[in-house]
Amino acid sequence: MQLSQKEVGKLLKKYRISMPETHILSSSHITGTGLKFPAVLKVDSPEVIHKSDMGLVFTGLRSIHDINSSLHTAQTILEMHMIKDYSFVLQETARGHEVIMGMKRDRAFGPVIIFGLGGIFVEVIKDVSMRIAPLTKEMAAEMIEEIKGAKILSGYRNTKPANKEKLAGLLVKLSELSIKEKHIQEIDFNPVIANEKEAVVVDARMITDA
Repeated sequence: MQLSQKEVGKLLKKYRISMPETHILSSSHITGTGLKFPAVLKVDSPEVIHKSDMGLVFTGLRSIHDINSSLHTAQTILEMHMIKDYSFVLQETARGHEVIMGMKRDRAFGPVIIFGLGGIFVEVIKDVSMRIAPLTKEMAAEMIEEIKGAKILSGYRNTKPANKEKLAGLLVKLSELSIKEKHIQEIDFNPVIANEKEAVVVDARMITDA
């Protein structure tokens, strides 16, 4: 069973895992928001696995009008696909390097932690490192340096470096969550955005054994 964004958010907070400022909307029309622009709107539904493929992620929203227009478009897509179990998630935009982190629970070894570059890199290059939990900070740092694209995270040409210490800390927190929450079979943090100051989980998916 896939956890809702509300349930995922509670678990992330429990393990001190940072996300951009996020609101779960109770309406398909809003008159105001406490978020900073630009914002991102996405749909949370157990019936939707790949939101982007269905056109249910809207980025670069710079006004209430943009948000309401995107809400209307999303509603139309959901109705077209006869999806009824959903909510809208509005989030501040995070900027930096895209990476992925995840966990799959292996029957023999337990939680296996995965790290790699995000965006097109994960689809095309499949450049990832893996470790069996629990992770130490040193093991997490090794995972980051092990991938072929590690140099990109150090700052390449005109790009600023990612804070690798924050990334390693986030991997350790993911490991801790995976060890303690034994009912969770799979975790997908995609993407995680890392810049010079922080590493935040922009989108998180969790699958339980129930």
